[in-house]
Amino acid sequence: MIVLSKQQLALAQVLVVGDAMLDRYWYGAVDRISPEAPVPVVRVTREEERIGAAANVAYNVVTLGARASLLTVVGDDDASHKLEALVAQTGISPHFGRDALLQTTVKLRVIGRQQQLLRVDFENAPQNEVLASQSAAFAALLPQHQAVLFSDYGKGGLAHVGQMIGAARAAGKPVLIDPKGSDYSRYRNASVITPNRAELQQVIGAWRDEDDLQARAQNLRTQLGLDALLLTRSEEGMTLFDAQGHLHVSAQAREVFDVTGAGDTVIATLAALVAAGLSLREALPLANRAGGIVVGKFGTATVSYEELFA
Repeated sequence: MIVLSKQQLALAQVLVVGDAMLDRYWYGAVDRISPEAPVPVVRVTREEERIGAAANVAYNVVTLGARASLLTVVGDDDASHKLEALVAQTGISPHFGRDALLQTTVKLRVIGRQQQLLRVDFENAPQNEVLASQSAAFAALLPQHQAVLFSDYGKGGLAHVGQMIGAARAAGKPVLIDPKGSDYSRYRNASVITPNRAELQQVIGAWRDEDDLQARAQNLRTQLGLDALLLTRSEEGMTLFDAQGHLHVSAQAREVFDVTGAGDTVIATLAALVAAGLSLREALPLANRAGGIVVGKFGTATVSYEELFA
């Protein structure tokens, strides 16, 4: 496995663009069932706030020791100011476009007896003119970064992703995308997209066997003009499809505690390593290792340089 020095990683700068969220956790004790309905009563004893979605992707980049800027659209509400303060504390450079009509996405998770009992989402879609102004900010930030990572959570923050991919590729920057939805045509000409099994099946249908998967994945890659497609496969590891064929790495066997944010860690690690000069094939085993480490942690978590290269 290739080892990069901390100095090499510290020079790598990744521009993360996409939907940022605030992850809120309410922890409590569950002692009884409600008399009003057959649901547990949670007596909240502790609250925690973490940065989520694209913000968590950027946090994964900086935890590894590379640098990250976060370009996103949020509301002008309490949640957005909390999110910006938390982002700034991590060492990420925040570039927040604000839309007064937008409700900053908040995912509230209620935890009792060490398990998630309920998730409540607060969200709506951003206005088009705020998104258009992001394109100018993107053009200004692009020259200072060695790689661009689009983190699409389907919340509307990447309405102009096609233009931004074009600008990044014209500038010679690798573009990595965590995709959403069933229409991948908007990601045309990216360097690599990183769907999981369920996401890829939405686009190419269910495959019969490995040969069928390879044919379908390569067909999609060619259609979209991608350099590569990386399929993340949980306990089956991950497979990279590129012009050379395919490269598979097996999952790192360890106790799986929580898969939340594992995809974030994989693409963030890949982006940081590519920004530091590695090829996708060289970065793949390390990204796979990072994903294996993070599923052993609770909630949206990150991997440090020391853990990755231990």
